[in-house]
Amino acid sequence: MRKLLFKILLITLLTAVLAIPTQAAIKKVAQTGLQFLKVDMSARAAAMGGAYMMVGDDATAMFYNPAGIGNVTSDFDLFVNHTRWIADINYSAFGLVRNLGTWGALGFNAVICDYGDILGTRVNRDIEQGYDELGNLDVSAYAVGVTYAKALTNKFSVGATVKYASQRLGYNVLDDGTAKKNDVSGMVYDFGTIFYPGFKSLRLGMSVRNFSEEFEYEKESFELPLTFTIGFAMDVLDFMGEHENALTVSIDATHPRDYTERLHFGAEYMYMDMFALRAGYKYNYDLEGLTAGLGVNYELPSGVILKVDYSYCTADVFDGINRFSLGVSF
Repeated sequence: MRKLLFKILLITLLTAVLAIPTQAAIKKVAQTGLQFLKVDMSARAAAMGGAYMMVGDDATAMFYNPAGIGNVTSDFDLFVNHTRWIADINYSAFGLVRNLGTWGALGFNAVICDYGDILGTRVNRDIEQGYDELGNLDVSAYAVGVTYAKALTNKFSVGATVKYASQRLGYNVLDDGTAKKNDVSGMVYDFGTIFYPGFKSLRLGMSVRNFSEEFEYEKESFELPLTFTIGFAMDVLDFMGEHENALTVSIDATHPRDYTERLHFGAEYMYMDMFALRAGYKYNYDLEGLTAGLGVNYELPSGVILKVDYSYCTADVFDGINRFSLGVSF
């Protein structure tokens, strides 16, 4: 078992090192659409630098590694999240998981994007300003999905998500005066695994997110932000023997379709399973970088657990990104 554990750790570390991009690497920007599918939809996950693939054990896991909902212990787990993104863009997320016992776990999730007011224009060289104003465009996006996960053994869990994603980018006014809507939609798939090798609380695994066929606007087709991730996490206080608190450290190495390889680092200190302090870092991002946040868990006399989480992320030249999540387990 020790030899197997050593090999697994060695492979994981080597993969993480190889995932570090060089300065000469080509950044494959502008290769994919529906970018909202890449945004962190959990304040807890965002506070840990997005290094959440092996940490998520509630409804939030559906947005990172669907296998994670197989670790839900309550009958129901519910969460809602609000993200104040840059440029007055707002994201809202929802998730609900039903624990089916030996049959696994079933979840439902949704993301809704509010892009704010965007003024539409059309070229008109016959007037001084050179364009006509068309009023505010109807721009929006959303995704809804169903997730299923099951622990095949006490060491290995698998999960998958099937979701329907849609984006509307306003409309074009044709020469005959009619309006042509710019809408796309289709099915998207996520897969994930979690493996516990048996060494304390160590777990490792992988996920594939946003797998789909190409979408198409008019005659121009594009791919979605497919992302392959491997990672591991562990409560490092396990080395101290019995303990009431937890200090979870996690690392995710990602291979996105539209950028060079990235690394996510995260840590969470949980005091008495009630108060949490979190921090992280996203390596090789143009926009995001350092992250931090906190959380509070409170159990009511009825046994219902309330969870409140907040995160803050730096955003280069923009104002920082704030996220708020509320959760209920019962």
